[in-house]
Amino acid sequence: MPALGMAQQTGKLVRWLKNDGEQVAKGEPLMEVETDKATVEVESPASGMLAAIAAGAGDDIAVGRTIAWILGPGEAVPAASPKVVAPSPPAAPSPTISTIAPTAAAPGRRAGASPKARRLAEERGVDMSKLVGSGPDGAIVEEDVLAAVGGGTASAVTEPALWRAMAENVTRSWKEAPHFFVIREVDASGLVEERARLAAAVTYTDIVLRAVAASLAEHRRMNGNSREVNIGLAVALPDGLLVPVIHGIDRLPVEEIAARRLELVERVRAGRMRSSDVSGGTFTVSNLGMYGVDLFTAILTEGQAGILALGRIAERVVAMEGSAVVRPTMLMSLSCDHRRVDGARAAEFVQTLVGLIEKLA
Repeated sequence: MPALGMAQQTGKLVRWLKNDGEQVAKGEPLMEVETDKATVEVESPASGMLAAIAAGAGDDIAVGRTIAWILGPGEAVPAASPKVVAPSPPAAPSPTISTIAPTAAAPGRRAGASPKARRLAEERGVDMSKLVGSGPDGAIVEEDVLAAVGGGTASAVTEPALWRAMAENVTRSWKEAPHFFVIREVDASGLVEERARLAAAVTYTDIVLRAVAASLAEHRRMNGNSREVNIGLAVALPDGLLVPVIHGIDRLPVEEIAARRLELVERVRAGRMRSSDVSGGTFTVSNLGMYGVDLFTAILTEGQAGILALGRIAERVVAMEGSAVVRPTMLMSLSCDHRRVDGARAAEFVQTLVGLIEKLA
């Protein structure tokens, strides 16, 4: 079971897209997994034959657990691999395998709890020793904690799962990461001219993404010291917020960035995401300029050193060579994790970024 997020502990298997014994190719959709954020397609990590499936639809599986094997020519499933349990009824076209049930708690011994339940109990100040679990073998689950907080049933909580996940993630990030902010006004004259010159499908966001990617390639610490530049773009959905990732963006021309962005956003909004769409991000950009917002500060994505928040491009009065002139400008703020980057390095990154944007003129 792959990890599709920094804080993910488990994943729910929605369905296999290939059958036991079937050949698969690397990168081909293999299964659908539901996390606390979304349902995504997980691609095959290798080419070969899918074998010894040990988990079925509906199973909630710990990250890192082996649930199947992909065998190359001449390879066999190791003897110690999980046993495949025959489905019921046996006439089903493709086997549905259940996970091995955990050992029941001994009398007088407190049952376990899901990671989400433990985290929620800590945030809400709930004593888990006083709860009665409704999960498998008496395990305490998220709904039990919510019921204890509300004094009633968990059904009273109406927020969608994606919204709850978003709320938990930003709360955890805000508590754990020491945020600081760098704010800068940018002359957007060249940005406006560049967009007018390029194809209609290219947006201001795409052009800024290209400049951010080039800046991250130069300032590796802001990129989490990663060799890959993979920028996430915050996308608003009816039920919350997701951050799909454009991988290797520093190697792409702006037209290709626009095409990738459009493809990603369409898949996210259609609920057809792949695991690579929402994993591996090294930096995030969030743009609220299209809503008429001048300036805002964003909360860091977990595990990343920075997130850039963009406001709208608007005509403003600025001083130029001793005179007051009207120029299109854009306000932006960079939120940083002080454990990963300091003020001077953040300022140097912003200086490089601003230079690239203003050189477009």
